[in-house]
Amino acid sequence: MSKIFPVFSILRRNMGFINCRSEYWLDRVGNREMVGFGMNSLPMYVDHPHFPFPALRYKEITPELQALFLRQKGDWKRLSREQKKELYRANFCQTFEEFTAPRGGEWMGVIGSGLILISAGIWLYIFYLLFVRHNDPLPVTFMPSRNRAQLRRRIDMREDPIFGLASNWDYRKMDWKVKTWLTPDNPFIKCPEDGEGEE
Repeated sequence: MSKIFPVFSILRRNMGFINCRSEYWLDRVGNREMVGFGMNSLPMYVDHPHFPFPALRYKEITPELQALFLRQKGDWKRLSREQKKELYRANFCQTFEEFTAPRGGEWMGVIGSGLILISAGIWLYIFYLLFVRHNDPLPVTFMPSRNRAQLRRRIDMREDPIFGLASNWDYRKMDWKVKTWLTPDNPFIKCPEDGEGEE
């Protein structure tokens, strides 16, 4: 079928519907035994906590391992501790503790990527200073006298009388009800720069 319609086999391979017993995988598996489903049903070995049983044994079958596999079918009390460890290492490359242990060098990658991002931000700021920002004066509306005039207008309009600006203003005393370090100065007191920038 694949000789007549090679497109179908290519599509099946690209879509992930690979026959696990095909020559493609059997050449790569070698002499290792397929023992489970594994990850995505592909015959490959992976140490991963979400797929604890790989599709293949870790080591290729040797005559010594074949004899050990025959002995494991009997009573496990007759196996020594070293033989049990050898059986485990034939099936798995690492224990859960080994492949989930934190690696010592991960912090270097995190710090390195952080420094790269910081340097990119610095270069963007330099680009902004050189090409985007101009040394033109700020608009007149940024002057302190204009800000006070805007604040006076908002108080006169009684803006947000329940929870906002007008609720904090005492209209009899013409001053703030409570003064904190965040409270702006009284906008109705004339300052020397008032009237500057007005046209």
